[in-house]
Amino acid sequence: MMEKSENSSKSGVGARLRESRKIAGYTQAQVAKMMYMTQQQYSRFENGVFELNYDQLIYLCRLYDISADYLLGIDKI
Repeated sequence: MMEKSENSSKSGVGARLRESRKIAGYTQAQVAKMMYMTQQQYSRFENGVFELNYDQLIYLCRLYDISADYLLGIDKI
């Protein structure tokens, strides 16, 4: 059960990342360049394959002007 919940959490974060990026008007390639990674690496965050580390989480929350609580699914905007 924990594994399914964990996977759902990752995909939820990914969906909120994707939505926030689109609202902010960025492409995956633009955000990836700002984060010094490839577009393919960044897309893995949005697809729930990779997890964000603390620095990445903070950076994206600031970039997209969202709270970490929102991004992590704890709170709505």
